[in-house]
Amino acid sequence: MAQERPGVPSIFDNIKTNEKADEDFRIYNEDTSPARVVQHYKDMRRFHTVSFYRKMEDKYCFGNGNYRRLMTIEEAFDELEHYVDASDPDLDLPNKLHLLQTAEGIRRAGHPDWFQLVGLLHDMGKIMFLWGRAEDGQDGRTADETAKQWALGGDTFVVGCKIPDEAVVFPEFNHLNPDMHDKRYNSLYGMYEPNCGLDELFFSWGHDEYMWRMLVANDTAIPQEGLDMIRYHSAYPMHDKGAYQHLLKEEDHERLEWIRLFNRFDLYTKDGDNDIRTDMETLWPYYKGLLNKYGLGGKLKW
Repeated sequence: MAQERPGVPSIFDNIKTNEKADEDFRIYNEDTSPARVVQHYKDMRRFHTVSFYRKMEDKYCFGNGNYRRLMTIEEAFDELEHYVDASDPDLDLPNKLHLLQTAEGIRRAGHPDWFQLVGLLHDMGKIMFLWGRAEDGQDGRTADETAKQWALGGDTFVVGCKIPDEAVVFPEFNHLNPDMHDKRYNSLYGMYEPNCGLDELFFSWGHDEYMWRMLVANDTAIPQEGLDMIRYHSAYPMHDKGAYQHLLKEEDHERLEWIRLFNRFDLYTKDGDNDIRTDMETLWPYYKGLLNKYGLGGKLKW
């Protein structure tokens, strides 16, 4: 049964935990963005193809009892403590802090507990760096701007059809994508049927897709709306710029509203001066209760 969608707040002052103006978020420009961000998106456009998606789908398969490690959410948090996202121009902080900030922002706004849990978990798919390689864009161990993370984070786009110049950041890199020179994949519809639906689309592989698959494999009780937030929150060309309308079903538009609501918190709670990790000891029992409630307590398949 679909959840009743919380209303999107009309004023975001009660969400923001910083003084940054709305127009100063997500500024991507080849001349002014950090070099690491520019290179990250150049690599994303060069290497994310249908073939690469299928390679990652096979590597991170949960079918037939496959998984890479058994560990708790707490143990995964510890692994992520020193991981910094090379693609994010708004945040140079450990992901653990950003996840707590997002979850607490959603909690303060009074949204459902499963929504709060999504805030805590949404970026944890970057744990793929434990099994990744630099040549596959999953190097989370190099502590400088040379780290190759193009298959861990960043705005995702649909592979297998034309990359929309008007909807992606750094569209000047689109021509570098091999699939854009393959007639099977470089047209408006590419390998897809008109209005095939959101779940039929292959988005460039990253932490979103992996974490969705991990949660489904562990039989979480998080509702579909929350799973959509996790799977598609990096798909900015779609939920922010309105791309791929010709590939969506009518019912997908309701799903996008949930994703947009989540992304308000994902974006507006980023704050380097709000280090609530020191409150982890008092915060964690609450979130541990939510993990147990939604079937994610104890050792999980990763």
